[in-house]
Amino acid sequence: VQTCALPIYIKRWWARSRGKEDPYLKIGVENDRTKKSNSEYAWALKDINFEVQKGDTLGIIGKNGAGKSTLLKILSRVTSPTTGGIKIKGRIVSLLEVGTGFHPELTGKENIYMNGAILGMTKKEISRKFDEIVDFAGVELYIDTPVKRYSSGMYVRLAFAVAAHLEPEILIVDEVLAVGDAEFQKKCLGKMGDVASHGRTIIFVSHNMQAVQSLCKSAIYLKSGHLQDAGQTDKVISNYLSREVKNCLCKIWNDEEAPGNDTVRLKHAEIIVKSEGQKEDISIHYPIDIIVEFYLQKEITLNLSLFLNTASGNCIFAVVTDSQHLKKGNHSGVLKIPGKFLNDDIYTITLHFVKDSSSIIYTLEDMLAFEVIEGIR
Repeated sequence: VQTCALPIYIKRWWARSRGKEDPYLKIGVENDRTKKSNSEYAWALKDINFEVQKGDTLGIIGKNGAGKSTLLKILSRVTSPTTGGIKIKGRIVSLLEVGTGFHPELTGKENIYMNGAILGMTKKEISRKFDEIVDFAGVELYIDTPVKRYSSGMYVRLAFAVAAHLEPEILIVDEVLAVGDAEFQKKCLGKMGDVASHGRTIIFVSHNMQAVQSLCKSAIYLKSGHLQDAGQTDKVISNYLSREVKNCLCKIWNDEEAPGNDTVRLKHAEIIVKSEGQKEDISIHYPIDIIVEFYLQKEITLNLSLFLNTASGNCIFAVVTDSQHLKKGNHSGVLKIPGKFLNDDIYTITLHFVKDSSSIIYTLEDMLAFEVIEGIR
């Protein structure tokens, strides 16, 4: 599948007629769009071929900009491919953005009926599912309130509830579940699993490898608009992680780039491997130290919470320091992990700064990343 809306020569003619630059000039460091050239196109997707059978659950993974959302828009018939084609049998329900198809001035109840009608449901069918939709979304108190007053979490809960309960034959879900809280995400994954168990097809895009692995029987891996791998979910995820998640053992930030807020700013984060001699790989036998240095911009009672996750999203452990009353200035902390403690895998570190042991004031996800391998001493 390759995507653009109109034939290229028409788009080029239309751009020239309005005095605009050619939108199909090659994008590059040295050759930007301001230079005249008859160069290559910038394809969002190129040479994508795959099949999804009835009742399958397919996960689509890849880094940002890989073409995942564009592919879903083509499958949902929001846009058309420039060349090639798609063949779909069955009614499609798509959830590509928060509140797709909702009118902000209408109430939640009115939007349920309108959205259901758009998806081809009769009023009787929608009424039969109405109470179940409202209960799943958890917006009973606000069902007669215009959705423009909903929070983003309420919006996505209602949008997903409508999409999942109107008995689609094919359900297409983009990474909208990131908006909801952890409890609602769990409900969504359970509902999609229930939909799949009734012989319906699900196509699911997510950066949460754990969610993809638990829900999808098969997966495809996209990179720069090209299909890199397709097959069983665990094998595709393993291939994706080995290619995309690289070791990042040290980060040093200057004052202007330092992540943080008005209370805390990170200065330095590093993983130090305790091994004999210089070795690029981290063995399961090596102890490691995780060092964090930060600057407090005011006096505060603070503790640090560090989470060690596998790249597929599983939390291996969390470490929480004692709360301390810290003065304004530079501070540091060290976590020591003994050798033979971690299995061979790819790990990422998430750090939370917690005020008064209760409220998180800043979070840095994927602060560092490293791979532990077996067999090296």
